Parts: sequence; structure tokens; C-alpha cells
Amino acid sequence: MAFLSRTLDRVKPSPTIAVTTKAAELKAEGRDVIGLGAGEPDFDTPQNIKDAAKAAIDAGKTKYTPVDGIPELKKAICAKFARENGLTYAPNQITVGTGGKQTLYNALVASLNPGDEVIIPAPYWVSYPDMVLLAGGEPVFVEGPMERGYKITGAQLEAAITPRTKWFIFNSPSNPSGAGYAWDELKELTDVLMRHPHVWVMTDDMYEHLAYDGFEFCTPVQVEPALYDRTLTCNGVSKAYAMTGWRIGYAAGPVALIKAMGVIQSQSTSNPCSISQWAAVEALNGPQDYIMQSRAAFQRRRDLVVKMLNATPGITCPTPEGAFYVYPDISGCIGKTSAAGTVITDDAVFATALLEETGVAVVFGAAFGLSPNFRISYATSDTALTEACTRIQTFCRGLH
Repeated sequence: MAFLSRTLDRVKPSPTIAVTTKAAELKAEGRDVIGLGAGEPDFDTPQNIKDAAKAAIDAGKTKYTPVDGIPELKKAICAKFARENGLTYAPNQITVGTGGKQTLYNALVASLNPGDEVIIPAPYWVSYPDMVLLAGGEPVFVEGPMERGYKITGAQLEAAITPRTKWFIFNSPSNPSGAGYAWDELKELTDVLMRHPHVWVMTDDMYEHLAYDGFEFCTPVQVEPALYDRTLTCNGVSKAYAMTGWRIGYAAGPVALIKAMGVIQSQSTSNPCSISQWAAVEALNGPQDYIMQSRAAFQRRRDLVVKMLNATPGITCPTPEGAFYVYPDISGCIGKTSAAGTVITDDAVFATALLEETGVAVVFGAAFGLSPNFRISYATSDTALTEACTRIQTFCRGLH
């Protein structure tokens, strides 16, 4: 349509949302569908957080707030960074957005000029490249293969940096692979970044609290404090506190960048929901017991899914360090034909056939920049996961 902006030619809709929508449509038609596409905890938001939101409503805290967050929430975020990460920030170094995605997008829009490059390790969260493209930049991909736990090396990062590189986007534990970088692995990357002072770091720490088997989360500025003045440390309450629909993300960084992000937000969405902000204050300042309980459930589910997938012909599934995703390799399924006659030419065909023939909805690997794979979100019940993995096993055993 000639009326629409040519910018839209640079981006595509979110594949994860598309899979979730398709699964919902099939369910509405009466199909027996198990949706494993959405990255959303199935647990309810903790009661103390819901109570804080209700109290905010009753107290009349339903008006406009400062554009990038109420002082109380910024103070709580500063305390969180000091308590959990050993990082010191002042309130004027904090911005609060309508979800983590807006925070990342604001930073890119505020900083990118045409031709600026952004290095993104693959597999990556589906939104990173398209946000870069919408902001006028150029994504540069660096692949972390399954053999290295879906992680990139310092040498790979070094090779990808050019004079046009503006940002390096870092996500650990990762969506979609669950890969977590240990301190020494991250130090290898920060050593490279120290040699290239024109490259800024955007770290997405949304899955910080979902780490298993003793894996210790660390963020770049912890590992290399000298990166403090060119790092935007991003996080949010959605995954850690089962608050996806509340839409609160936040970030800490240099004052000039935070102020610029505020300008973008002031002319787009203005302030995040006032009630959600007060709920987030309670999430960060209140009891943290929920995190430990949900983490134990997620680790149990991870182990269940990894075990069942590795017992499936044609599939290899590494054990991730964190988040609530697995990213199995399906090289052994490519070129075969399903029981219903579909030739599995790539992971997109695999995911479509799996949904149509078994009712299991997963996201194909090409959406995340590394194939042939698919992503499962195990943020659902043990019963649903067991049934879904059983159907995947049946589907793969039927390939010939």
C-alpha cells in the first residue's frame, strides 16, 4: 500500500506473537492445542504486589506521573541495583518504561543514526533486529553455535566490530536459548569492548533471577566497572515477578542517555501506568520469596523437557543455564517426511507440521537467527509439558 511508510519494509511482525495468535485461533476452533510459544510465566502475580496495586487505586494514585517514572520507583530500582548487583546509580540515571521492550527501543531511537551498526549475538530475541532497523540502524549478527552452548567468543566479537559499530546488545540468560555467560566468559567479551571505546553496551538482564544449577548471574558492569559510562543496564519486573501484563521495564545508564530516552518517551507514550509503577515498587522492595519458589518450579520443568527431548529421535537439546526456554537442534529431522506427508525442509516447516499434525505450538529457529532449531517456552504446567513432549516424540518417530 503506497500510503504506508517505507520503514515498514525493514521490519516484520513478531514471530512469537504470531505463533501464540495462531495457537489461540486453533483452540477457538475446538482443536486440542498446547501453546509453548509465549515467554510468559504461568504463575499468578504475587498477592502482596496485587495488594499494593489495589491500595494505589484506593489512594487515588491514578493520575499522570513523571514521564519516565515516579521517584519512589526510581529509588527502589537504585536500591535493587545496589543490593543485587553491587552497582551504584542515582535516580537521574534511571528510566522506567512501558515494559522492557520500550526501554530498549527508546535507547536505540535516541542514539542511532543511519548506517550505525548494532552487534547482536545469535540466536537472539526476535525483537532486537527489528527495533534496530526501525531506529535506522543496521543489525550485525554473530552466531553462537550449539557446540559452544549458544554463546559467542571474544574473538568473534572483535571481528564484528567496525568503526560504525554503535552498540553491542547482550542478553544473559538468553531468550531463546537460556544460555548464561559465566564471569570468565563475560570477561572475555568485556576485555574486547575495553579495546573499542566507541562501542556502547546494551545489556538485557530480564532473566537475571531465573538461573539454575548454581549458575551465578553477572552483568557487564559488574565484570568490568570501567564500562559504567557507556553501558545501559536494562531489566524489568515481568519475568521475575510474573508481571508481564503490568508492563514495567527499567534501565540505568549515563545521565545524558537517560535524559534523551525520556525525551523520546515524552513524545510517544508518556508515563507508564501509574498503578503498575506502584505495584513494581512493592515487587522490588517487598518480600522476595516468590522468586525462589518459581525458580525451583522452572528448574524442574527444564529438566523434564530436556530429558524428554533428548530421548526424541532427530533432536539434540542442550541444558540451558537459565531463563525458561530450551532451543533444541533438529538437524536429524531435516529432509525427512512426516506421517502426514510433509517434507521437513527447514525448521519453519517442522514447526508448522508439528502444530497441524499434533497441536503443539513452538517457534521456529529461523525467527531467532539460528537454524535448524525451535524454541520451547516451558513456562507452563508440568502436565502440559509432558503431554507436549510426548506428542513431539510421536511426531519425530513418525518421520521417515
